[in-house]
Amino acid sequence: MTGLNRRHFALMLGAGTAALSMPAYLRAQEKPSVVVIGGGAGGATVAKYVAKDSAGAVDVVLVEDSDTFTTCFFSNLYLGGFRDFGSITHTYDQLQSTYGIRKVTGRATSVDREGKIVTMADGSTIPYDRLVLSPGIDLVWDSVPGYSEEAAQRAPHAWQAGPQTQLLRERLDALADGDNIVMVAPPNPYRCPPGPYERVSMMAHVMKSKGFANSRIFVLDPKDKFSKQGLFQAGWEKHYPGMVEWYGPDVHGGIKMVDAAAGTVETDFDTFSGALLNIIPAQKAGAIASAAGLTNDSGYCPIDAASMRSTMDEAVYVIGDASIAGDMPKSGFSANSQAKVAAMNIRADLTGSRAFPAKYSNTCWSLIGTDDGVKVGAQYEPQEGKIASVTSFISQADEDAALRKATYDESLGWYAGIVADMFS
Repeated sequence: MTGLNRRHFALMLGAGTAALSMPAYLRAQEKPSVVVIGGGAGGATVAKYVAKDSAGAVDVVLVEDSDTFTTCFFSNLYLGGFRDFGSITHTYDQLQSTYGIRKVTGRATSVDREGKIVTMADGSTIPYDRLVLSPGIDLVWDSVPGYSEEAAQRAPHAWQAGPQTQLLRERLDALADGDNIVMVAPPNPYRCPPGPYERVSMMAHVMKSKGFANSRIFVLDPKDKFSKQGLFQAGWEKHYPGMVEWYGPDVHGGIKMVDAAAGTVETDFDTFSGALLNIIPAQKAGAIASAAGLTNDSGYCPIDAASMRSTMDEAVYVIGDASIAGDMPKSGFSANSQAKVAAMNIRADLTGSRAFPAKYSNTCWSLIGTDDGVKVGAQYEPQEGKIASVTSFISQADEDAALRKATYDESLGWYAGIVADMFS
């Protein structure tokens, strides 16, 4: 079908035959078509805003390999017992019923950019006028010696939310006093910079709540510093004294081998043993981005800072974790913000509507202990070819308990708001 537009394809088959044999999302459309691959904070948002704000003038197809979406953001609160799993899992029902978005459940495997056709794992194809890639991340398994997709069933990463998140929770709940946890944190760049350290806080919270006095969490980090480091380390000392030990590369000297079956992580400094290993490897853009030829040597996708358009193909936009977004971190808030800029520019492409100058924002909240929330964030604009931070803020070390609780409450309101913005 390469090189055929939708009308020519329908005529070639014959109207009656085409109507009987083709899936609904392949039938000829008179209006322009946008295909969105990935149904998370970026993909669901851009699909909704293109469909809603074009008032039906654009056909929108959302491709996601699951019927539901579990957010990575707030999954640490599920681990810590502050949320249930259902509260972080959402459906696409309202996007379909309210905005007329056509949801295709399946995996996109390739993109013919010249012919503007997406091919699915089952062999079906979906044509597009504009394509949005929001596939999130894939894991670079061999970035941690000894780790693999198979090993992740014993030593979960839980950096792609869903079954892995539930597995990590099961392993955490099964620990007894005296059992240790060993985390291998990821190298930059990765999804949710404060995420590993909020996770440490939540795992420590669970152990403290159970009265564990003899368990430790060892964090082996390839980075010499991390997001909100001072806030997290002060919080660990306050809430979980003596329970968390963080080792940077200048101390551990590098990860030599992970043995998931034995529960050990070997470093130059020592071999660490844990009843629970949480290994978070390096990351890259989701596989469809590479298959489409839109990544560079970093493993991520370069974009135009003013529009989120791929620098490699003017008919493609890349948003969220898969993009190289300058100063913006890879977060759900960032993806949602980028999606709105992309949606505006897609509508301008296809309907002639006005595109305004891009503005982006992000906030990352983290929970350290009960009612002890902290945050970091910024506003961003395109500058000198990249998305640049223009103002920023971070929680302060000397904040009182009332302010920390207010910050946590603010995060709850944000979560309710962003999932409504994505899915309803």
